[in-house]
Amino acid sequence: MVMLQAIALPIVHDNILRAEKKKIILQHADFIEGGQTIAGSYRMVSGNVVFQDGTITLCCDRATDYEQQDKIVLEGHVFMTDKTIEIYGDHGVYDTDRGTGELRGHVRGRMLDNSLAATARRAVVNTATSQILLYDDVLVWHNRQQISGETIFLHLKESEGSGKRKSIDEIQVKGNPFFAAQDTLSLSPIVYDQCSGKKMVILLNNKSKITGITVTSQAEILYHLYDEHQKPVGINYSSGDMIRMFFANGTLNRVKVTGNVEGKQYPERMRGDKSINLATFAWREKENPFKQQQGSP
Repeated sequence: MVMLQAIALPIVHDNILRAEKKKIILQHADFIEGGQTIAGSYRMVSGNVVFQDGTITLCCDRATDYEQQDKIVLEGHVFMTDKTIEIYGDHGVYDTDRGTGELRGHVRGRMLDNSLAATARRAVVNTATSQILLYDDVLVWHNRQQISGETIFLHLKESEGSGKRKSIDEIQVKGNPFFAAQDTLSLSPIVYDQCSGKKMVILLNNKSKITGITVTSQAEILYHLYDEHQKPVGINYSSGDMIRMFFANGTLNRVKVTGNVEGKQYPERMRGDKSINLATFAWREKENPFKQQQGSP
């Protein structure tokens, strides 16, 4: 049996949910209704819903707040943001006690400084530990670099003098990890340095530029070579147990391969030949939902 008390009035002023535990502010909703079931009390809101939890803003078409379960179920055009990131999904759940949000469906997000954008089918955002986990056919774009895998972990740290704005300092990729970067020295033809393996760890500095990449287990790499005058001299393919890539100012400048090393060098005439690309290479820039616009998708 359900005891229901319903209200269908526009919401104008702030409403504090669960004030005795933690202040989750309902800033706006067109309609609100509440009730009681054997599982406990709940509150449903709909129409331009906006919640505020500290620096976290949650928006959606409709939401149900379950007090006893410390969660808010979000449906329709779900949007979550703070001073650093914004992330969108079709539906989600926000844990009010832990400050974690899980979004599903057509998930896409980006850093507010436009340093990184991503798509996935599921995302878990942990504001307490400054971590974001992306699942299922994940694509990440970082400048002219593309990262893909089944699971991608992003860790954020607070940038110095940024007013609590954070930047990504580590990216971990598992499940068919692949890294591709457009060679900025070659304008015609356009070519890509590529690397894959079983596990990939990418480190970034506080300016959101990659400083190093480590790939382990069944690692392989294809990269383009230049002489001291930046004249192209061929293409190198190498494989091994571990590959380490070192970057200067965000550009690849040194590669180290260790353990069961094999390799070969292609002549310069094969530059741009698609047959030498790594087996799973695919440049998917057109799938970036933020590429052609600066506003919300």
